[in-house]
Amino acid sequence: MSENVKENVASEPAGEYGIEYTYADYMKFEFEEMVELIRGKIFRMSPAPRSSHQIAAGNLYGPLWHLLRKSPCRAFIAPFDVILPIANKKRDKATTVVQPDICVICNPEIVEDAGCFGVPDWIIEILSPHTRKKDLQLKYDVYEEAGVKEYWIVMPQEKLIEVFILENNKYRRIKTYAQDDEVTSHTLP
Repeated sequence: MSENVKENVASEPAGEYGIEYTYADYMKFEFEEMVELIRGKIFRMSPAPRSSHQIAAGNLYGPLWHLLRKSPCRAFIAPFDVILPIANKKRDKATTVVQPDICVICNPEIVEDAGCFGVPDWIIEILSPHTRKKDLQLKYDVYEEAGVKEYWIVMPQEKLIEVFILENNKYRRIKTYAQDDEVTSHTLP
């Protein structure tokens, strides 16, 4: 490959091999790019989202914020740290810190200045080419394990929304909604 051409590959920031990072480590990271921590491993956030991603985020977040403004539930939009106490319930020992595109939290006690320490009621991830596998596999698994009641996967390129709800600690696919379908939350009243 020519020296002047950069390879278009999303590589993870360098970390020590075999190390499981925690929230305490995450707070000390000094990477140039934003990262997430999933089960102790560092994952680079994608480059700036495409306009279709931002339009989808705005179209979902705006009405949610408006709908919830007088309720105890609150909608948050990325970047917003969500520290999931999956394997270890202690804050500094938590090994998963994600930044969902949108999350709804109905328990105000888990919302702090630094983000959320606990499990949101509803998470929406908007797929980007660089985060597709992470959102469809890794985040799906950790959200299910943590007990996120509702998980939406938004596919802006395909103009689809996949909706999952948690039943008996496992996600059940409700439906795939197309562009003109009306979609409502199964978690919120």
